[in-house]
Amino acid sequence: MKKRILALLLGGIMVLGLAACSSSGSQSPSPSASAPAASAPAESTPAEPASAVKVGGIMLHDENSGYDMAHIEGLTTACKNLGLDLDTQLIIKYNVPEDENCYDAAVDLAEQGCTIIFSDSYGHQSYMQQAASEFEDVIFVSCTGDNAAASGLANLKNIFPYTYESRYVSGVVAGMKLKELLDAGTVTDPYVGYVGAYPYAEVVSGYTAFFLGIRSIVPEAHMDVQYTQSWYDPAKESEAANALMARGCVIIGQHADSTGAPSAVQAALDGGKTAYSVGYNVDMLSVAPAAALTSAQNVWSVLYQTTLDKFLKGEEIPADFATGIKDGAVSISALGQSCAEGTAEKVEEVWAGLKDGSLNIFDCANFTVGGEHLTSYTESYGMNGAETITDGVFYESVIRSAPYFDLRIDGITELTAE
Repeated sequence: MKKRILALLLGGIMVLGLAACSSSGSQSPSPSASAPAASAPAESTPAEPASAVKVGGIMLHDENSGYDMAHIEGLTTACKNLGLDLDTQLIIKYNVPEDENCYDAAVDLAEQGCTIIFSDSYGHQSYMQQAASEFEDVIFVSCTGDNAAASGLANLKNIFPYTYESRYVSGVVAGMKLKELLDAGTVTDPYVGYVGAYPYAEVVSGYTAFFLGIRSIVPEAHMDVQYTQSWYDPAKESEAANALMARGCVIIGQHADSTGAPSAVQAALDGGKTAYSVGYNVDMLSVAPAAALTSAQNVWSVLYQTTLDKFLKGEEIPADFATGIKDGAVSISALGQSCAEGTAEKVEEVWAGLKDGSLNIFDCANFTVGGEHLTSYTESYGMNGAETITDGVFYESVIRSAPYFDLRIDGITELTAE
């Protein structure tokens, strides 16, 4: 009841932000036309002494999930780097599902004195928005969310790394291995599989970048995607990987949060099958020492620290913040023992191209949709008709921080999309 009364009182005095779209995308010109409605960044507030700040975190799972572990480590590292006491100035809630429990967790953190609260899962965002509307003096940051700008709430923010960059580079690693297998005659079909959680733009953007990385090395490669309909389900991820290998896929990528797929690939390799794995979030060598080639990784500490630093200094925090390799916000894990010769050198070459802007991952010259190269696309879900292609390049995470590349390009088949 206390929460509801507070909501009514604060609801009467909410001030909606003026429409303005903010993003950190420095790699490209802003695509033109009809960007989604957005709120202005929160007004600068006087900087608080670091010793007076309390930070809250809401995690979908715990350290057993690679995705959540990356967030836990990222948030704690950022707080430590900024001189915060992890015992008294950081409160993290674990295993918070994407339902009303998230709202309750956010409210509890606010009532414990947290003045900036982060959540790590896309499905948390509507509950973070609900809490933000009630606690206007608290900043709520929905990591991987996509509605901060459109919400009209000056205290709701979204942050997201350029994950598509690390996906592409991990695809290059996979492509180098695939080429080695083809050249040796070990395999004759450049067939790749991908275990995805859901058919959301975040996943589609990632697997497309991964595939384009492979095709930069093996142009004839083709890929199947098997969805699990869950962010974290080791059994389903293992089953999906096995199903893809049964179809003939020799390299399995993933956008799912457990070690299920790499473990299944290692077991298949141990059983005599030609199969290798590219993971996500964390190094998979501990569960797939011979099968794991690398993992695409987000360096969440960079985004957390940038956001917290602005908060501590009383500076404006943009509604959307996204960055990538130029700021060290993405990476890949250590290359495994089974990687092809020359992979490390190729990886450095690709990173250099991303850093200096000479490489555009979603260059429309490098893929087709329905047999055609695109020159315009205004149908990305949730983008209100915004043009996403400029000068022949689809510019990802520029209009907003969360991915919006949802094109289904030729060469990729979704097996279980709903």
